Amino acid sequence: MGSVGEDRGPVRRGPAAIGRDLVLAIGLAGACVGGLALFFKTAEAAGDRGSGAPTALLVALAALGALAVGLALLRRGAAPVRRREARRTVTAAPVPDVPDVGTEALDHTAVDPDGFEHTVAALCARDGCTPVEVVGGAGDLGADVIATSVDGRRVVLQCKQYAEDHRVGSQDLQRFGGTCFTVHGADVAVVVTTSSFTAPAAEYAATCGIVCVDGEALAAWTDRLAPPPWEALPVDPA
Repeated sequence: MGSVGEDRGPVRRGPAAIGRDLVLAIGLAGACVGGLALFFKTAEAAGDRGSGAPTALLVALAALGALAVGLALLRRGAAPVRRREARRTVTAAPVPDVPDVGTEALDHTAVDPDGFEHTVAALCARDGCTPVEVVGGAGDLGADVIATSVDGRRVVLQCKQYAEDHRVGSQDLQRFGGTCFTVHGADVAVVVTTSSFTAPAAEYAATCGIVCVDGEALAAWTDRLAPPPWEALPVDPA
């Protein structure tokens, strides 16, 4: 939202102020007219109407001048006054940039286990997560990548780069399940592997609400043939 200016238009003086100006104008005119009447009466009593004519003319002109001043005051009181409020600037919150992730950053077979965590993080960034942080290492308590999805959900991922004949077992899932929600505060918990899951591991994951991404699903996600794993779970209305 950019700068916003607001013009409230003309503001006129209230009836009380206008009334005071009108009374002032009438009072001035009345005083002058009363003085003129007094002069004529005095001149008639003295029998000197001729010498009083110029003076009477001046008094009349003064009365008209006072009336004009009064009317000017009245017009000024009723004239519109423009009032503009101070401009108020509202700055929109900056929209974070989504990094441009190249295909080389998504080659899961060309990296070691530590590099695999970065390729998974790159996938999250490619699909709109921000921020994305690689936190794997000693004492990570099961979390290798932590990201925030476009809709604001906290996604916690554990990455298992295993050979095809090395399946992810239920013990791996149980260790992750004990920390992903309670310790890391995950809205969506994901285990990603280049291999596959044992049946007990998949069953445990389904019970706990953990999303399992095996090698085939990872390839589909990487090639944009499948949605990101956090979209496998609906957004909690709460």
